[in-house]
Amino acid sequence: MSKEAPNWPIDGGHRAWLSTFGAWWAMFITFGWVNSLGVFQSYYEQTLLSEHSTSSIAWIASVQQCLTYSMGIILGKVFDNYGPRWLLIFGGLAQVFGLMMTSLSTEYYQVFLSQAICSALGASAVMYGTVGALATWWKSRRATAYGIAISGSSIGGVIFPIMVNRLMPRVGFGWTMRIVAFIILLGGILSMATIRSNRAHVPTSFSLRTYVTPLKDTRFVLLCLALTLFGFGLFLPFNFIPLQAQSIGMSWDLCIYSIVILNAVSVFGRILPGFLADKFGRFNMMVICTAMSAVLTLAVWLPGKSNAALLCYSAFFGFFSGSYISLTPALVVEVSPPSDIGHRTGILYFCISIGVLAGSPIAGALVEAENGDYTYLKVFSGVTMLAGAILIAVLSLYIKQLSKTQSASEKQQE
Repeated sequence: MSKEAPNWPIDGGHRAWLSTFGAWWAMFITFGWVNSLGVFQSYYEQTLLSEHSTSSIAWIASVQQCLTYSMGIILGKVFDNYGPRWLLIFGGLAQVFGLMMTSLSTEYYQVFLSQAICSALGASAVMYGTVGALATWWKSRRATAYGIAISGSSIGGVIFPIMVNRLMPRVGFGWTMRIVAFIILLGGILSMATIRSNRAHVPTSFSLRTYVTPLKDTRFVLLCLALTLFGFGLFLPFNFIPLQAQSIGMSWDLCIYSIVILNAVSVFGRILPGFLADKFGRFNMMVICTAMSAVLTLAVWLPGKSNAALLCYSAFFGFFSGSYISLTPALVVEVSPPSDIGHRTGILYFCISIGVLAGSPIAGALVEAENGDYTYLKVFSGVTMLAGAILIAVLSLYIKQLSKTQSASEKQQE
C-alpha cells in the first residue's frame, strides 16, 4: 500500500496547491512539447528528412501524440496501484533520454525511435501520474484545478516553438534538442518533488475484467466514442498550420507565430472554461467549446486564404479547443467511481489515441492527393470534430435523463 495519506483536506490547502503547481510543470513538459510538433513537421520536410514524404514524416508526430495518450491503458492501472511517484521518475528520465538521442539522430528510423517512441513513453508516464494525482485533491473546483494545471501545456506550446525556431539557426538541430531536454529535466524534477496523491493505493492484480467492466457503462462508452472522434481532427491544426500558412505565402517567422498564437490563447481557453464548468456544468461547457472548434474550422480555416484569416483562426481555435484537454479528465471523474479514475482515464485516452494516431497520416495523404492543397484536410478536421461535439451533446442529454429517472425513483421509494 502507498504510504501517502488519504485524509488530507481537498479543494484547498498547501498540499493541494503544491500538487497543482507540480502538475502545471508536468503539463508544460509533456503536452506543451507535444503541442509544438508542427515546427518539426516543417523542419523535417525541408531539411533533416527532406527525402521522405509528408505522410511519412507525419507519422513521427502522430505516433508521438498517440503514445502519449495510449499508454494510459497500462499506466492508469499502475497509478491506481502505486500512486504517481514511480511514474514521474521513470517518465521524466525516459523523456529526457529520448530527446538527447534525437539530438544525435540523422536518419528517419533514429528520429522515429528516439522522439516518437522513447520520448513519448516518458511523457505518457508523467502525464498519467499527474492527471490521476490531481483528481484526488479537488472536488467542487476540480475543473478549475485541471484548467490551471493544463494551462502549463499552453505556455509550453508558446515557449518551445519560439525557442526551437530561434536556436536552430544559431546552434543547430542537435544542441537545440539538448537545450530542450535540459528544460524538460528541470520541469520533471519540480514535478517529482511536489506531486503527491491524496488517497491510499492498494496494489491489485491486472485482469481483463478491469478493462471490460467500464465498457458496460453506457456513459463511459459514449464519452470514449465522442472524444475519439474529436481527436481525429483536433491535432491537425497544431501539426499543419505552419505548412499550410507557408503554402499561401506567409513568411516562415509568421508561420511559427501562428502556432504560438494558438497556444498562447489556449491558456485562457483552458482556465476560463474550467472555472465556468464548475459553475454551469462540465458537460455543458465541453459541448459549447468542441462545437465552436468545429464551426471555426469549417467556417474560418476552410475558406480562409489570407494571413489575417489564418491568424484569426489560430487565436479563436486555440481558445475553444483548449477546453478539450483541460475538461477531459474532469469528465472522466463525472462518470467514474474514485477507485477507477486511473485506469478509466487510461482506457479513454487509449481510445483517443486511435484518432490521434490515424489523424495526421490521413491528413498528410489528403494533402498529397490534392497535390499540396489543404482543402480536404480542413474538411476532414472540421467534420470529425463536429461529429465528436454532437456525440458529447447526446451524452450530456443522456446523463440528465438518467439523473431525472433516478430522482423520480428515489421519491417513489420515500
